[in-house]
Amino acid sequence: MPPGQRVDPFAAFNFTLDIEGLAGSHGFSDCSGVNTEQDVNDYREGNMDFAVIKLPGLKKSGDLSLKRGLTTSHGLQEWRRSVLDGRTVRRSGQIVLKGEAGKPALRWKFANAWPKQYAAPSLSGTATEVTIEQLVLVVEGFELGVA
Repeated sequence: MPPGQRVDPFAAFNFTLDIEGLAGSHGFSDCSGVNTEQDVNDYREGNMDFAVIKLPGLKKSGDLSLKRGLTTSHGLQEWRRSVLDGRTVRRSGQIVLKGEAGKPALRWKFANAWPKQYAAPSLSGTATEVTIEQLVLVVEGFELGVA
């Protein structure tokens, strides 16, 4: 980077979700659970003063939790309904983080996702905020990519 050039961090609110087989980008107000972790297996060699060696184990990805204002678009709810009806359709997709100019800056690609939970919004006659629905996707893997 040239001296004197300022690089600002990305804003957390500027992202979309693209899911293979569902039309268009889906706007969400909240996205969490994009993580990977790995189990650790202890291995002890008997002839090394009983030292424990840490070996990498199973890899896991977090569940992708998405929240958005309720709309009349029903593609995500229909995908969830197919799982409830015993027809689990796995889809790949990506979370696209956009820069200030609105152009894609980073992508988190996910694979073999299916919706494990849908939560309708809480309703109240005295509330004035937007109704929020929540969708939780089981994901088999994440990969960070540059846009």
